[in-house]
Amino acid sequence: MSGAVIVIETSRLRLRTATLDDAAFYMELVNDPSWIANIGQRNIHTLEAARAALESGPMAQFRAHGDCLYIVERRSDGAPVGMAGLVRRDSLPGPDIGYAMRPAYWGQGYAWEATAAIVRHAQHVLRLPTLYGITSLQNQASINLLNKLGLRFERFTRRQPDGKDTNVYRRDFRQHG
Repeated sequence: MSGAVIVIETSRLRLRTATLDDAAFYMELVNDPSWIANIGQRNIHTLEAARAALESGPMAQFRAHGDCLYIVERRSDGAPVGMAGLVRRDSLPGPDIGYAMRPAYWGQGYAWEATAAIVRHAQHVLRLPTLYGITSLQNQASINLLNKLGLRFERFTRRQPDGKDTNVYRRDFRQHG
């Protein structure tokens, strides 16, 4: 993709910044029933709306903070399998790890591979003191993944502005002692 910055590479995946050329993929991802059920309705139904959402979301966050939700693509063929990275929310004191994989790629270890790389990047490159994660109460797959990544349940909250019940997880990278 023209203008994309490759931020992280794993054995099978490449995590790169989004470009406006990713609009069709993004529109498909955010309209998948699993995204809507676990993350929320984004009301993005045109390529123009998808481009605007990418520009004001991940692309703007990368420019402002040097991190964002990245496009996760397979190194073998460049196929976009999902998104993973860091999200900054007013409701949390620090960035949280976010991810969503297209259902066709579930069960292949891509979410684990991408998010484990994000955690290492957050700790060792960005040197974040703390990493958060949020999940809907019924999303057991994400709860399991956050636990596997070393994040631990911190509290229950009601997310604004949608009022969704949410679990908040946290991993502290600071060394004690």
